[in-house]
Amino acid sequence: MAIELDWEQFLAPNDMEWVVKPVSWDEGAFIGNGLIGAMIYGEEHAKKRHVLRFITGRTDVTAARTDRPGFPPRVPIGEIDLELSGMIYHPTQLRLDLWNAEMRAHVTTTCGEAKLHSFVHSEEPVMVIELETSEGEKDAGIVWYAHAEVDPVLRNADGRNLNQFIPEAKITRTVDNGIHVCFQEYNGKEGCVTAWKEVQLPDKRRLFYISITNGCDEKAKEGAVQAVQRASGADYEEWVNAHRAWWHRYYQQSFVSLPDGQLESFYWIQVYKLASATRRDNPIMDNQGPWLAPTPWAGIWFNMNVQMSYSPVYASNRLDIGESLVRALHNNQEQLIRNVDGKYRHDSAGLGRSCSFDLHSEVDDEVGNLTWICHNLWRQYRYSMNEDMLRNLLYPLLRRSINYYLHLLEEEEDGRLHLPATISPEYGSFMKTRVRDCHYDLSLLRWGCETLLNSCERLGVDEPLQDQWRDVLERLTPLPVDETGFMIGKDTPLAYGHRHFSHLLAVFPLHLVGCDTEEERQLIEKSLQHWIQKEGDLRGFSLTGAASIAAVLGRGSEALRYLKALLLLLKANTMYKEAGPVMETPLAGSEAIHDMLLQSWGGTLRIFPAVPEEWQDAAFHDLRAEGAFLVSAMRKNGVTEWIRVKSLEGEPCLIRTGWTGRIRWKITGSDQEYRAEAAAGAESILLNLRKGEEAFLYSTEAVPEFRMHPVTPSGRPVRPFGGLKPWRLYGFPSDIDG
Repeated sequence: MAIELDWEQFLAPNDMEWVVKPVSWDEGAFIGNGLIGAMIYGEEHAKKRHVLRFITGRTDVTAARTDRPGFPPRVPIGEIDLELSGMIYHPTQLRLDLWNAEMRAHVTTTCGEAKLHSFVHSEEPVMVIELETSEGEKDAGIVWYAHAEVDPVLRNADGRNLNQFIPEAKITRTVDNGIHVCFQEYNGKEGCVTAWKEVQLPDKRRLFYISITNGCDEKAKEGAVQAVQRASGADYEEWVNAHRAWWHRYYQQSFVSLPDGQLESFYWIQVYKLASATRRDNPIMDNQGPWLAPTPWAGIWFNMNVQMSYSPVYASNRLDIGESLVRALHNNQEQLIRNVDGKYRHDSAGLGRSCSFDLHSEVDDEVGNLTWICHNLWRQYRYSMNEDMLRNLLYPLLRRSINYYLHLLEEEEDGRLHLPATISPEYGSFMKTRVRDCHYDLSLLRWGCETLLNSCERLGVDEPLQDQWRDVLERLTPLPVDETGFMIGKDTPLAYGHRHFSHLLAVFPLHLVGCDTEEERQLIEKSLQHWIQKEGDLRGFSLTGAASIAAVLGRGSEALRYLKALLLLLKANTMYKEAGPVMETPLAGSEAIHDMLLQSWGGTLRIFPAVPEEWQDAAFHDLRAEGAFLVSAMRKNGVTEWIRVKSLEGEPCLIRTGWTGRIRWKITGSDQEYRAEAAAGAESILLNLRKGEEAFLYSTEAVPEFRMHPVTPSGRPVRPFGGLKPWRLYGFPSDIDG
């Protein structure tokens, strides 16, 4: 099915734009290729108003702590400074072109002008800055500074975090065949190498190429130097076009169009952010991606952050991004085994709260993190139906994760199986609250046993533990509930503010409890209401979880209100920050948007299950669903016009359309086209699709025209993100009066 779309024209109003220079990490323009990146902004200090900074990062550069025990954290690398002759003044504009993943700027100074064009190449570990200046700025220079060399005025401009480890660095500079090289060596064995070269073009433009490698030996130097040599020796136009072609393919994997221009722009910036933060063969997404800033969390957190960061890749049909998580778990299976006590290593594995890229994090009393990560693996499997991944990674890893729980289970006088005191993430952290029969762990244990049994059936595995898993499902104590809904755990109600939805995991994202009965619906409703009303400790990620739970209930307008509140907590560039930057919150916001448009848990596809009353029109194309289906749908004037479902693997397809009348469909893609219909009032219909077939569904007498196109946003704010531009949300007085 064709999509009628000029992608460049569609994405342009969603770009990020700055009408004055950004002056902090919170406002900066960010570029990246999943490994190397930069946050671009200036400085308001009188001594540094002539500098535009490219704060540079590489995700996997870490250093062993020497100040106290702990995992080797991410460390800052340094920055590229555009040092101008005059102070940056008005008018100055920057724009992040989403379609091409490039930053362009027109900088005005007190001495002249400078035009900039910059990106990190999508397929090469190289960043480029293209510079063109007026006569008054002909002496402008581009300079690389290792972090320790950066002027303290700039280095501390975003504040200092005393919890962040900054290693002492031995800095060595050399020149290799016209390429400058900077070694930064930490603790005598770790570090990074930066290589760069400036090329003067005949038309007075200058190109500054830079590459960074992890390590501080000759091999690292060779990698950085060769990357710069390849890039600077290539035809520049062809090199740029190759970069763009990758991004153009990436964007077209799926399409979402919303009638809310601000939220639509937010959504597409998150799509851009995902591929800027990681790729299939790159390190796992941590809390910062390539845009490290002062933070107490310079690592990877597994009690929510990673799970939420990866949450939008599945429905958005960008499973390649999810492969970086699959790869990290596959490569570190032995470490996951070593993370549990020695007496359990023969059959168990686990994952503590935080670690570096080696996943070395010993399990203490926060037990369920590996099982929750396995839920991400399960989604990767269910959206792809990749049986090899299920057999060789997910099944054995989940089996070990659940075995750890089995060692902890205790039978009590009631004949039920119970769990000892564990932690519900983020609840009572300062008081180190531990609770028996914690919802977080009970729900993960139940989900894990159900999924293992499902996997055995799928794989045809004769597993001796199946009877034990069934026994757990039969005798495991129920999730604790009181008059307010789900409790934190046994004898522990939700008594005060709780920013995490760890006590609601059975609802979202595990979907153990849905809305199949009125009793379940009421339980979810009162649990959500009680949680959100205790608003004192809510954070941005609380609102994304609440939005997705509201979507489960079919409350689209409520979900929209949570997302609108979220936007007020995000930074102007859609980043999120508490004591330090954390990426998961805005990314999870895009998953909540998916949940309003398409849900596929529990073996059923739900089309437009939680569309707000405010959204009379909406469209999506090739969103992916469990069972490996690509789904498209158009909604107009509050009614779904048509639905298209394509089967990639021939799985059963049960679908809820939301239509109340007679439903008709035609199936194409096999040797012949055939049609069918369901009687009026059918809540769900079963489509028997073979691999490669697609069904077109409609509810009208006449066959609709199956055309996919963007909807028209009402009162669209053009490029609302980037620099803070509240007037674009509400209009200028002259616009309103006119």
